[in-house]
Amino acid sequence: MALAPALDLHASSPETGPTHTPANIEAEQALLGALLYDNGAYERISDALTHQHFYEPFHGRLFAAIEAHLRRGQLADPTLLSEQFQRDPAFQELGALRYLADLVDRAPPAARAADYARAIYDLALRRELIRIGGDIAATAQTSDPELSARDQIESAEQQLYTLAETGQSGAGLVNFDTALTQAVEMAAEAYNRDGGLSGVSTGITDLDQKLGGLHPSDLIIVAARPSMGKSSLCANIAFNVARRYEWEPQPDGTRKTVNGGVVAFFALEMSAAQMATRLLAEVSGVPSDKIRKGEISAAEFGRIRDAAAEIQEAPLFIDDTGGISISKLAARARRLKRTSGLDLIVIDYVQLITAGAGSRPENRVQEISQITQGLKSLAKELNVPVITAAQLSRQVENREDKRPQLADLRESGSIEQDADVVMSIYRESYYLSRTEPREGTQEHLDWQEKMDQIRNLAEVIIGKQRHGPIGTVKLHYDENLTKFSNFAREGRYEPR
Repeated sequence: MALAPALDLHASSPETGPTHTPANIEAEQALLGALLYDNGAYERISDALTHQHFYEPFHGRLFAAIEAHLRRGQLADPTLLSEQFQRDPAFQELGALRYLADLVDRAPPAARAADYARAIYDLALRRELIRIGGDIAATAQTSDPELSARDQIESAEQQLYTLAETGQSGAGLVNFDTALTQAVEMAAEAYNRDGGLSGVSTGITDLDQKLGGLHPSDLIIVAARPSMGKSSLCANIAFNVARRYEWEPQPDGTRKTVNGGVVAFFALEMSAAQMATRLLAEVSGVPSDKIRKGEISAAEFGRIRDAAAEIQEAPLFIDDTGGISISKLAARARRLKRTSGLDLIVIDYVQLITAGAGSRPENRVQEISQITQGLKSLAKELNVPVITAAQLSRQVENREDKRPQLADLRESGSIEQDADVVMSIYRESYYLSRTEPREGTQEHLDWQEKMDQIRNLAEVIIGKQRHGPIGTVKLHYDENLTKFSNFAREGRYEPR
């Protein structure tokens, strides 16, 4: 009995006219025949291929049955499999057991199984592209006023990016020799990089000493009460990374980052102009409040102009969309990665992100959990560190010692669980400044002496670090410039 002929792949519709559906029934038959003839051929095909990639539905069901048998350590041959499909109409229509036997009789060499698998996979992606294109066209014609054109573009980009990354997000099992080689290469890069860091430098040496830099796929939480400087620290790190960006060309025409990086900053609390003002203050040394008020001299304006010229080429991309959803944030990060490269994502702050219109969390804690899980997934997907500020709860204010603890994270849910690093900011001067005694008293003199000692001291308390030690890092904080920098002289550190 001959194999069933390939299906008629040509179809037409009154709206689109004649179309051609990418499919190859013969390739599907060849792969299935090779698997039935030699079960060992299954080990040669990619993990990316699933039963959903087959055009003929019965072929997909047959492939799934073969997989199930092999994963249970059972033999997958026509006789055993035919029992499973006795009540399958398509199986009977194709010829039942005789059809499976014909697949085996005409099976190509097992060595070619991978070639047929790749062809089936490629055609499935092409069909999915056609489906997405149809969805985009249909959605663009909708009259739903709540679905803007921009939302449709972001949705389309997300679908296309997901399709492009299908089968590439995981590398499968890696032998120890390969993993060891990767570890040695990372150590070599760290050795050759300024500062000897295995991750991207924050630009603050004291902090790098504790963290070892910012590592790809890590979710890093910067937590603090309002006015402690969490937005400032995030902005400082983002700018330091972008400012140091260096790259070298690769043989395939892409760019490899060798220092610093391309940064996406989602400023959910500030406008892009406010963010730029902070950075101008940091570089020029002119306080940001003076810049905003216009209370500057000609010399200071010159410093601002020079600072702007110095930093205007930094690859720092700012998105100040308020209340952005996690799906839109991810779509925009993917787009930047595709078009300009991406080495770091910074978000200010996590509680201002929403789960999105399609999500229905039961409470805020559950919503925050969805968001932090989404951020961790995004960090792994794009292989970049993600830094996000987070608000601490008011219970900090009720303690005598107001140094933050992990339990102080607001709507903590999975924030602590999903994060690779959690660091909190504490400035004693912030609290002491609010207890000023009456002037002219001994208490005021003692207070003033204490304020002079701690005015520019900030503590970054690392309460969790998956890859290293916890502890406290002392930094210098300039409130006028909203700038964090090293507390100790370069190269000298207090014991941690």
